[in-house]
Amino acid sequence: MKTKHIFLCILSTIAFFSCESFLEEDPKAVIAPETFFASENDARQAMNGVYGILKNNSIYGQVGLDVFYDNGADIIEPNRAANIFEPIGNYSLNEAIADVSVQKMSVSDTWKDLYRVINNVNIVIDRVTDNNAITPASQTDIIADARFVRALCYWHVTNLWGDAPYYTEALEIDEVKVLGRTDEATIINGILDDLQFAQANLQSTYVEDDRGRASKWAAAIIEAKILMQQKEWQLGLDKCLEIINQSPHSLLPNYADVFDPKNEYNSEIIWSLDFAKDIRGQFEEGTVREDGTLPAVFGNGNWRPSMFSPRLRDEPKNSAERGALADALAARNEAFNGTGLQVASKDFAEKFPLNDLRRPLNIADTYLGFELNFPYMPKFWNLDVNDSPRFNHSDNRLVFRLADVHLMAAECENERPGGNPSVAYGYIKELRERAYETVAEAEAILGLSQQEFRQAIYNERKWELAGECMRRYDLIRWGILLDVVQDLDYRFWDPAGNIKTWHVKLPIPLQELQTNPNLLESDPSNNGYR
Repeated sequence: MKTKHIFLCILSTIAFFSCESFLEEDPKAVIAPETFFASENDARQAMNGVYGILKNNSIYGQVGLDVFYDNGADIIEPNRAANIFEPIGNYSLNEAIADVSVQKMSVSDTWKDLYRVINNVNIVIDRVTDNNAITPASQTDIIADARFVRALCYWHVTNLWGDAPYYTEALEIDEVKVLGRTDEATIINGILDDLQFAQANLQSTYVEDDRGRASKWAAAIIEAKILMQQKEWQLGLDKCLEIINQSPHSLLPNYADVFDPKNEYNSEIIWSLDFAKDIRGQFEEGTVREDGTLPAVFGNGNWRPSMFSPRLRDEPKNSAERGALADALAARNEAFNGTGLQVASKDFAEKFPLNDLRRPLNIADTYLGFELNFPYMPKFWNLDVNDSPRFNHSDNRLVFRLADVHLMAAECENERPGGNPSVAYGYIKELRERAYETVAEAEAILGLSQQEFRQAIYNERKWELAGECMRRYDLIRWGILLDVVQDLDYRFWDPAGNIKTWHVKLPIPLQELQTNPNLLESDPSNNGYR
């Protein structure tokens, strides 16, 4: 299944998304209208190409969105002062730095690729609508898929920048270049409209060949998150319970099994992007040499597990045992050949409860009997050198899972008018029971007041969803990012001393402002960075 899915991505990416920035080329010239949408298969390939962009390093490939949603919070930091993460993690970002790209990762790269997706799904919708070569049922299905992806990207845009350019038509390039910023509330209304269409028309599950597609339940999760952002607690609870009670998804009894790369389509995973080993073209064309080969540093599959895996040069704590560690790993067909650029933060490792059964999956400070220098997150590891070599992993990229929805339901119940913390506990009872050896430990947060349970949810989301691209989003949503960061002690940086009130949003990159000065009309401060 993975090979077929990625092969279609490659075909459509080559034909459909070859430009470095969508603003450099007339989007209507990318596809020849008289040929490309001559069949349903053409439109399906186009959507596979759209999903291919989501796998770029700047979005869900490598650690694109992780940089903004996890770094600079209280869970993850690199094991050295890496320039890839410093502007966000240390809150030293400005407009000019936002343009600096390292391995296709920067504020600018993420902005461009999110809008590249938006631009191209607008074209897909335009070309599919009333297309006589495509059956009405298939038109609806393809458009629903496109509208979900558009909603997803605009949701990320509003989370990261707030007010932003917003358009849902297949515009000419000159029209796109002069768009100003639309207020966030208007964009959110458009996102909700897209999500509701997607939920009404996407399938509940997909057969094997299409399992990388988002289902109606992925759209429902985003809607629930938006309702929670808007403090529509009852509506948010209703949407969460719809997912819990009506979707085919269920919680696994064992936390570790959720992250097993040999069972990556398990019942708890609502949506993950599928990757394949040894398939070129999963990322943007800039990673490939002119002769078609990949530089030695780059692999063909998913990079993300390598970002969380240790480097042997950093380990173990007793460097004299390094050879012995290498031998012990080799005996298991394993290697510490990652980068170590995403490890558990000092604060996170120190505060994670020692009796929590999730701890060994989120904090590994020993391995095979060797004491390690840094605390790693092994739930994202894949150390198998044969099946999952460095920068060439077949591991899927987890986006949404049911445990998150249970935590959201508990929060909504606790916050809604007339809510009951004891009822709220019921929504996370299974999560707590799989996280502790005894019922007494699991029920330690029963009987709390609303405020006490609120704090318990803050912590429970931290332990359960660590490293899953949620934390800064949650801290900003709760209005406590500054308070939390100002109480942190990082290994190499000083985020506590650098963070300012405006750091809840990113600046629009300088290059974009120079290309389109209209982006400053509604906010000359550029989200406070001027």
